[in-house]
Amino acid sequence: MRNLIPAFIVSIACIILNPVQGLAQRSYGNDYTTSAGLRLSPFYGPGLKHFFRKSDAVEGILHSMWGAWKVTGLYEKHLPALGEPGLQFFFGGGAHIGFGGSRYYGRWYRDYYGGSRALAGIDGILGLEYTIQDKNIPLSISLDWKPAIDFGHNGWFRGAEAGLTARYIFRY
Repeated sequence: MRNLIPAFIVSIACIILNPVQGLAQRSYGNDYTTSAGLRLSPFYGPGLKHFFRKSDAVEGILHSMWGAWKVTGLYEKHLPALGEPGLQFFFGGGAHIGFGGSRYYGRWYRDYYGGSRALAGIDGILGLEYTIQDKNIPLSISLDWKPAIDFGHNGWFRGAEAGLTARYIFRY
């Protein structure tokens, strides 16, 4: 787990500081290329979103809950929503890996297995994102639903994870 946090930070820095292919001159789906912020949900934590095409983005989230840590990578497709400038509908999927303690799995797990274990699974995402149109306010806000399935003992479906994310937009 100690290796995941530095790797996540280095990945964020590489994406933000990447001068390849003139990223500073291009504008993508939500009028920005990269944003970073905080996702508030049952699994809360920092995240990063980067558009690599007009409507295609990747998002990375480092989250924590009940003694568990996980890193989620998502591919997202963005489409204009309701004809409103700055409002985008998005959907996609990805996967997560991490580490869960006995508190995450509950008492039955602790009593039966006596500890903690690695997490791995798949995720989906569906939501709306609004980018403030005033160029002096570099802010994007999204509301999403992110169901996930943890593989392993009995396969755990986590379907009630809704999140609110506020991100700072890096405009080049």
